[in-house]
Amino acid sequence: MTRTVVMVGTRKGLWVAEGDRPGGGWSVRGPDELRSEVHAVAIDTRPVAAGAPPRLLMASRHWHWGPQVLHSDDLGRTWEHGPDGAIAFPEDTGRTLEAVWSIAPSPAEPEVVWAGTEPSALFRSTDGGRSFEMVRSLWDHPHRPQWGAGFGGQAIHTLLPHPSDPERVTVAMSTGGVYRTFDGGETWAPANKGLRAIFLPEGSQFPEFGQCVHKVTRESADPDRMYLQNHGGVYRSDDGGDSWTSIADGLPSDFGFPVVAHPRTSGTVWLFPLEGADGRFPIDGTCSVWRSRDAGESWEELHAGLPDGFFSGVMRDAMCVDDGDPAGVYFGSRDGTVFASDDEGDTWTPLVEHLPDVLCVRAATVPDQEAG
Repeated sequence: MTRTVVMVGTRKGLWVAEGDRPGGGWSVRGPDELRSEVHAVAIDTRPVAAGAPPRLLMASRHWHWGPQVLHSDDLGRTWEHGPDGAIAFPEDTGRTLEAVWSIAPSPAEPEVVWAGTEPSALFRSTDGGRSFEMVRSLWDHPHRPQWGAGFGGQAIHTLLPHPSDPERVTVAMSTGGVYRTFDGGETWAPANKGLRAIFLPEGSQFPEFGQCVHKVTRESADPDRMYLQNHGGVYRSDDGGDSWTSIADGLPSDFGFPVVAHPRTSGTVWLFPLEGADGRFPIDGTCSVWRSRDAGESWEELHAGLPDGFFSGVMRDAMCVDDGDPAGVYFGSRDGTVFASDDEGDTWTPLVEHLPDVLCVRAATVPDQEAG
């Protein structure tokens, strides 16, 4: 037997939900880190000692203590943080850590956890997220001085360590685009071929770097297949990011923030389209998730159980899937509602309502004795 754990990060702390799937009720507790904006969360489901729960990770920006990464080994009932300065910019950079925008345990390296920050920098932990060291090769990249700030800040928001090859890591940022390493972070190169920067003048809209990428995800079944939500555009890569092809045909809009791939089934991907950069709410106020089962060749609208008259957006990290069968799909909105689907998006119900502005959502199944 398993239970599902859902982490919900908001502008005023973190909530943790536990429930049975399918159809079971949810118990929700929180807030933790009440005086914090929680920009990123992760559930480290890598092998752990028998009887031990997975580690939960939370990146918060506390009004007094500033940015920090906390971890919990009891499913969020208690939290610990690393030593002072556990994640900080080296003094010689002349910069200060503004926020941690992404956290990703490495599937291929025990105890390794990656973190992406604002301003755009990459950090690596070798002790499960207790302390971090900057990856200087990306910070010292010659392109970095030309990376601009998107509307939400200049930050690395996507971290995709390869599931089996620890030498391969993909990151994405706004603005700057997609970058990859094939040698464990010693060198980095842009991977933006085919991505259009609609905010640049005609004739200059396909630069080597400088795109405002909103989010990237990778298929588990085929790690070389990736999906990308751009600031205007939805794309797929079948070659690990060497090139990108538009898959926006059939969608009501090519603007949005999250993109989520199925944990097992190749070709299944979910989006939450918005009407555009001005309003940033669902088209005609209709709350709908859109799903493709053929890698973006066609799309279907999923609205059953979701509201009309809905003028709230969904942030880039506020949508996720769990590893159940069938996969559970979740998204949190800026009006404080988290919706859940037990049937891969066919139908939806509210998991929790009336929270603060939801910034990030992550979910995973855990053995029942671990969640109790």
